[in-house]
Amino acid sequence: MGLIDLILNLAGLLLWLNWRSIRFDPLGKRTPATLVGTLRRAEPSRLRRWHLLAMLGGLLLLRALFYWQIGSASKPVWAGTLDLNIIAPSFLSNSPGRMLLFSIFSFGLTLGVFYLWLLLLSILEGPEPIRQLVRMQLGGIDRWPRWTKLFLPLTVTALLWWLASWVLTWLGIVPHPLSAAHRIEESLVIGLGSYLSWKYIAGALLALHLLNSYIYFGKHPFWSYVNAEARTLLWPLRAVPLCVGKVDFAPVVGTVLVFLFAELAERGLVALYLRLPL
Repeated sequence: MGLIDLILNLAGLLLWLNWRSIRFDPLGKRTPATLVGTLRRAEPSRLRRWHLLAMLGGLLLLRALFYWQIGSASKPVWAGTLDLNIIAPSFLSNSPGRMLLFSIFSFGLTLGVFYLWLLLLSILEGPEPIRQLVRMQLGGIDRWPRWTKLFLPLTVTALLWWLASWVLTWLGIVPHPLSAAHRIEESLVIGLGSYLSWKYIAGALLALHLLNSYIYFGKHPFWSYVNAEARTLLWPLRAVPLCVGKVDFAPVVGTVLVFLFAELAERGLVALYLRLPL
């Protein structure tokens, strides 16, 4: 069931990305003042932006009903889990309302992780034209100062968890906080845990950079973008002699350090969360 949930989250993510990018389709704009504006599609275009949002909403609703029907009939009752790095709230499938809430939260988590990855790419400021794809999804946030974007995951995730915790505690999914200050402390720890999602995109960039260092894939802009982003990630190691002959061990060392630091940070945040007053 977890694999099905992942596949449906990816399908929902594609619908969301199409909804965000359809307005940038040059053939979808009717602007006779330009050459592109005089072009018309061979077939009639019937897809509108709201259709994509409607399909996304239908997907979240229908899969919630599916989870309820299949999960509640299984022995034991299946429970959907949200992996928030620090904690993993579970939603029993014996209630259609809970499954609808899980369906929304599960997609929201996938969407949030995707935008966290885009935010890291924006902070690293890779070259065009690939960066234009990042800017297309982030919008005006891409032009914010770096220090602002660095604090954005903590601020947004803490606020979202603070709001969601009221519903989750009311349903008995997570324990009730002792006070308003306790709820804020939990939100800040969960917010700090959002940075742990960056290890995957950082590791992927370094692995692709290492691969491209020894296998020539041509001068495609994608590889220029990957190499530029990876070099920015490896900047703290520039003073360390990691080249032996023609072999550069910086990407390997960088990858190990990224996941090691993420593992230590996760353990520290989990310990901090467990030490909060219950």
